[in-house]
Amino acid sequence: MAGEEPKALNYIPEVILKKRKSTEAWALRRKEQLEQKKFQTKMTNDYIKKPEDFVLEYRNKEIDLVRMKHRMKRKRPALLMPESKLLVIIRIQGKNDMHPKTQKALYSLRLRRIFSAVFVKANEGILEKLKMVEPYVTYGYPNLKSIKELIYKKGHAKIDKQKVPLTDNNIIEQELGKYGIMCIEDIVHEIVNVGKHFKEVANFLWPFELSKPAEGLRGSKILYKDGGDTGNREDLINELIIKMN
Repeated sequence: MAGEEPKALNYIPEVILKKRKSTEAWALRRKEQLEQKKFQTKMTNDYIKKPEDFVLEYRNKEIDLVRMKHRMKRKRPALLMPESKLLVIIRIQGKNDMHPKTQKALYSLRLRRIFSAVFVKANEGILEKLKMVEPYVTYGYPNLKSIKELIYKKGHAKIDKQKVPLTDNNIIEQELGKYGIMCIEDIVHEIVNVGKHFKEVANFLWPFELSKPAEGLRGSKILYKDGGDTGNREDLINELIIKMN
């Protein structure tokens, strides 16, 4: 109306305008990045293998099976040390190009994940399985220090198919008390001496989940004695445990 005085325009400092413009531009760039990432993830998940991919995968798995059969025919060298039947096995290879029979043998050793480790009592059955999975594992004779550090640092119990930390001796007593095993020290003693309840204790322990060594592995499936990573390391397995524990 003619009698009203004109209102002054709101003044916004130039610094704020520039900051607002910069923020809006950043928000737009961020939105584009998220949309692009979502698109790439979708493309990855929706990736359809070509026929030649299936052929190559099948061929590689068949090669793995043939090599496993050749290993099984080889004469097994003496493996057991006179003073000990204890072995620790560490899985150091993944499942690419692995035949289902090889994978089944690994799973029977409870080595379902790469860089997992288990204690086993060396016998004919274990030695045969080691020959089957040789390109995917390394093993040897753990000393007392390695055994204690694995159990104390990485030790977990398997209770009702669940992974439970070994933080309370009551857990051990409840599960292994009937065998006279009441605490972690009893577990260490049974493993070190491969006692009469070794199997129960080994199965009670969840497979140890080790760390990828910063150095010491080259990804080679050649035997350790021939300059590779796999197979029997004998006492030198303790050096690898130190790097992975």
